[in-house]
Amino acid sequence: ERHDGRLFFNTGRRLNNGFIRLGHSILEFSDRDIIKYYKSLNDLKGSKNLNDKLKKTCYNYKPDLIILGHADAISSQTLGELKDDYPSLKIAQWFLDPLNKKGPDYNRNKERILDKIQFTDSNFLTTSPDVLGFLPKDKKNYFIPNPSDSSFEILNNFKKNCNMDVFFALSHGVHRGILKSGKFDERSKFIEKLMQITNNIKFDIYGLKKVQPIWADHYFKIISNSKMGLNLSRGEPIKYYSSDRITQIIGNGLVTLIDEKTGYRDFFENDEMIFYKNVEDLSEKIEKISRDEKLRKLIGRKGKQKYLKYFNSTLVANFIINKTFDISNRKNPIWEN
Repeated sequence: ERHDGRLFFNTGRRLNNGFIRLGHSILEFSDRDIIKYYKSLNDLKGSKNLNDKLKKTCYNYKPDLIILGHADAISSQTLGELKDDYPSLKIAQWFLDPLNKKGPDYNRNKERILDKIQFTDSNFLTTSPDVLGFLPKDKKNYFIPNPSDSSFEILNNFKKNCNMDVFFALSHGVHRGILKSGKFDERSKFIEKLMQITNNIKFDIYGLKKVQPIWADHYFKIISNSKMGLNLSRGEPIKYYSSDRITQIIGNGLVTLIDEKTGYRDFFENDEMIFYKNVEDLSEKIEKISRDEKLRKLIGRKGKQKYLKYFNSTLVANFIINKTFDISNRKNPIWEN
């Protein structure tokens, strides 16, 4: 609410759409909005009011399941009290940020997951848990893809001619919304080299060289004019990790360019996604696709169709419920090992 709709297209809302499509009753509880508006002299950070409000909301709503998404200000003590008050209550958490040891904020992100894990019944991460050594073995930890949603991914770039070849955007934090002076993002070197060795290609780049990042409707208007989208996340590639930009690229029919070390070949073929080994390999593949409209449209179409069929928010929401409540499913999703 406090961002005036700028961050409407987020994972929490995608998942909520999935739960609703499955017939569940959903009550949204925005911890960061509540903290902002409930600060006082007696509660400078707003966290006491936030946790009290969650307990009162649970008393009135009596949820079967609480799903936490980066809700850092909710205390583990509050979750323990809720478990005591409602013995049948289940608690799950999802986590989307990078967890590579050589990536950004590794220690902080690890602590954010572990902070509440004593009281969670299941944990869902956009990194494969089998490459994360810090997760407790006695807890249920699962990989989930960044969910697509048919009500959000509405573009079909493979059906149209596009003026730009490659789109890429980064930011210094979604909540900040603008570039931070003096902050360095290691991806800038990769992008600059790519542009230098592929100088006959039209790049549409945001978040670099003082070009501010883009959001919401402006973002969709910009990507609607690109053939390809670079899915480049911070830090070294780690198994299955991607930021949620992957849904916005592949879900809108752009050809998705992704580092092969992410392991997405486990799910996608070469005519559904473009996998590259290094910046030189990526440059060659970009040039090839930019010259071949038939190939570009084929990959964009097949990539979108597959992602929205197998990685959509309804399937991911159903997976979260089944794993949390130990409900058997006759057919496992393709991302489950």
